[in-house]
Amino acid sequence: MIANYLPILMFVMVGLFIGVITLILGKAIGPHRPDREKTSPYECGFEAFEDSRMKFDVRFYLVAILFIIFDLEIAFLFPWAVSLDAIGLEGFLAMAIFLAILVVGFIYEWKKGALEWE
Repeated sequence: MIANYLPILMFVMVGLFIGVITLILGKAIGPHRPDREKTSPYECGFEAFEDSRMKFDVRFYLVAILFIIFDLEIAFLFPWAVSLDAIGLEGFLAMAIFLAILVVGFIYEWKKGALEWE
């Protein structure tokens, strides 16, 4: 029984070995010249100058929602299109509902102005 899992175990061990070796070599060989800019805190594209609990502009969240809408749409549309013959009308209707929900999200983004880049 354990012999069936030996190739998987070897694959994981080789992957871990290569990952650890590259990290060690990068740390040992790579240049280490920290300066003020490299060691300064960086968050959300601007210097931290106020309380960390301050409110963010809603555009940060709108851009994230926009990415998720298009990313999910493509991730689910491709396998759906490939297997459309096998899933029949029920699969088609399920995807139509899914796309309708995505369209509602897209319209929300549009109305909030997330597609207007400054």
